Amino acid sequence: MTDKFSPNPLDVYGDWIANVPAQWPDDALDWAHREFVDTVAVMVPGAVEPVADKLFATVAPWGTGPCSVFGRREKLAAPWAALVNGTIAHALDFDDNFDPPKAHPTTVLLPAIMAVAEEERQSGAACLDAYIVGLQILGRIGQGLNPTHRNRGWHATATVGVMGATAAVCRLLELEAEACARALSIATSMSSGFMSQFGTEMKPVHAGLAAKGGIMAARMAAAGITAGRDTLDGRTGMNRLMVGPDYEELRDTIAHIEHGQNLRFELESVGEPLLITEHKFRVKRFPTCGAIHRAMDGVLDLRAAHGFTAADVARVDLHMPRVHFNNVFYTDPQSPLEAKFSAEYAVGCVLARGQCTLSDFTEEAVWGEDVRSLFPLIHRHPVDKLEGEFPTEVHITLKDGRVLKSVHEWPKGSKAAPFTWDEYWAKFEGCCIGVLEGDGRVVLRDVLTRFPTLADAGDLMRAAAFTPAGKAPK
Repeated sequence: MTDKFSPNPLDVYGDWIANVPAQWPDDALDWAHREFVDTVAVMVPGAVEPVADKLFATVAPWGTGPCSVFGRREKLAAPWAALVNGTIAHALDFDDNFDPPKAHPTTVLLPAIMAVAEEERQSGAACLDAYIVGLQILGRIGQGLNPTHRNRGWHATATVGVMGATAAVCRLLELEAEACARALSIATSMSSGFMSQFGTEMKPVHAGLAAKGGIMAARMAAAGITAGRDTLDGRTGMNRLMVGPDYEELRDTIAHIEHGQNLRFELESVGEPLLITEHKFRVKRFPTCGAIHRAMDGVLDLRAAHGFTAADVARVDLHMPRVHFNNVFYTDPQSPLEAKFSAEYAVGCVLARGQCTLSDFTEEAVWGEDVRSLFPLIHRHPVDKLEGEFPTEVHITLKDGRVLKSVHEWPKGSKAAPFTWDEYWAKFEGCCIGVLEGDGRVVLRDVLTRFPTLADAGDLMRAAAFTPAGKAPK
């Protein structure tokens, strides 16, 4: 617990946000650029999801402003633009994951950064700098709360995401260290989100709320609003309240540490290692919850190696960490959103169709008997170990008696098997189909390609204010 002899995490992180030199390794800048490409890609189809229309209609009367919204001609004030764009980015659950906080980072950071950058006419380089800073703080605070925070049902994209967004906006606004520390404290009052919202439209709204909260916290701090000193580490701080009453026991007895998650806030070396290059990302190959991707890769690898089809399969046994099954808990999904968090649908989809794309999450596709007929064949075997202790095993028993097995420690798209630049752009092109084609797609891709050198990063957001195919201008 913070006392007069211990450094306060708020001060340490605030000082780092304000004063770390913007001298990043080339690979850090490259990874930041890659994740902007990936997130903009998934925002294109996300912009036409029903939740985007509902949310935009809700916030539009609250205040127009200078900030663009994906797939819209109307502009909003910065917090509302970030709220809508963050929701759009996470609407399809096709956006990246980041291991240190066990959260979706760019779906929160990019919308917050871009709203302020467009408002303040900041450069692309300033945005990438703010992204790296925000990601580091998001990761450090996430490591101090996890793995227990996430495993007990908090949605870290919301709870820890707002802390990263706040850091990123503080950096972009060039706030002094004391103001950055206060902004982080203010942000803890905006930190919330439960995994019980998975499979509903509120799940992606969590990302939007975190992006909005980051802007509001930084702006409140800049205005001089005061905030508590023990909101990260203290008797009623974020660590003890959002881990549990057994926080200290868990912290002092943790035996297996993954992704730096040790229930302690790193204060001695905030920026080393640089988390963006140390951990990289889990970029999604499939538009589903990432907890099932190792299993989906396993099924596809076995299909490719042995040439069987779904008609040849007698049984599928999934041996996975229990914490992964906790994320994909719908055994009989009733909607496309629930299907994104269903192990049965994800595995059945790649088994029956040999793929899993955005087109597999329509009402018609989710109710397809080709996949649903396989549900009774798919059996769950939870293992009480963390993902780094136990790889996902897929055992497929064929009707001819053969038993095939795959073992995956990392999914495709992770740091063990990262996407190439060509694969990033292939995902971008695939996401644009039927939503943004022709000159609009070419312009968006061109601006996105040149993003690190843009004098006005708002060029990207203005290119994203397109009219989706088949929709009247808005």
